Amino acid sequence: MPPGDRTSLPDPIPAPGRRFTVCREDEPVPSAIAGAIAAIGNFDGVHFGHRALIAAVRETAAAAGRPAVALTFEPHPRAYFAPHLPMFRLSDAAAKERVFAHLGLDGLVVRRFDAVLAGTGARAFVETLLVRDLGLSGVVVGHDFHFGRGREGTPAVLADLCAGAGLSCRIIPPVSLPPVSQEDAMEPVSSSAIRTALAEGDVARANALLGYRWFVSGEVQHGDKRGRTLGYPTANVALPACGLAHGIYAVRVALPDGGLRDGVASYGRRPTFDDGAPLLEVNLFDFSGDLYGQAITVEFLGHIRGEERFESAESLVARMDIDAAQARAILAADTVPSML
Repeated sequence: MPPGDRTSLPDPIPAPGRRFTVCREDEPVPSAIAGAIAAIGNFDGVHFGHRALIAAVRETAAAAGRPAVALTFEPHPRAYFAPHLPMFRLSDAAAKERVFAHLGLDGLVVRRFDAVLAGTGARAFVETLLVRDLGLSGVVVGHDFHFGRGREGTPAVLADLCAGAGLSCRIIPPVSLPPVSQEDAMEPVSSSAIRTALAEGDVARANALLGYRWFVSGEVQHGDKRGRTLGYPTANVALPACGLAHGIYAVRVALPDGGLRDGVASYGRRPTFDDGAPLLEVNLFDFSGDLYGQAITVEFLGHIRGEERFESAESLVARMDIDAAQARAILAADTVPSML
């Protein structure tokens, strides 16, 4: 099948001038999204399954003549309850905001997940947070949504509480990708499945489950400048708690000035040289400039090979020439939607 058949966005990306209102943490709800209907969730990755919630909230809000928003929480509850355990997040707060801005919503509401919210019971979650504080007129949630102290709230509990509080409530069933052929099974969509795909280096599968190219952002830092001596200068970015398989990838990069550049990237420990801490090293095609101290965003289009140890710098460079050519071919053929 043609690339991208299963990964096109269910909703068209809105025009750049479309108004998108963000209400962060303790900010009061702006008038532009007052009385909204909200899709609620952690939305790690804002993946293809989450998109069903977004489509539903837009449909429900349009029928009711209300704004459509997403309501999410930071930090991720898992990070709050176990801050000592590294967590591979598919999308941080800024990344989620970037994706939501593409999906035709009127806004995004972000609330702090802290001790107060963690200790809020299911009834208070609805009556205090959703009704009193946010002034929502309705909610849309997934079939596995849990909320309130000790996760006591289920979708059925939410429906009952919303009915009592005068809110509409819509519950969305599980979402699966359609099979590529009759022999394939439906593929359930989940953040865990995407993490597993990335841990295996299967960027194509991860992107199919996301519905767009997975991306990361970070500040370019100084390295040992070894890439320059090899003819492959790199922009180096540290990725904390990243579960991506070590290897070589075809990438596209958004620069600080808004420009886009294709490239080839290595993520790993550089076994030929130092076996150091994992680092993302991006070689930008046809680019010269100083990016140190500036933030870039890197989206992954395809996996080329795993990380290898080479006997010499010359053999490494010979393989890097092949990697760059393969990256260019992947970039030329890819049709998966971009969030850059």
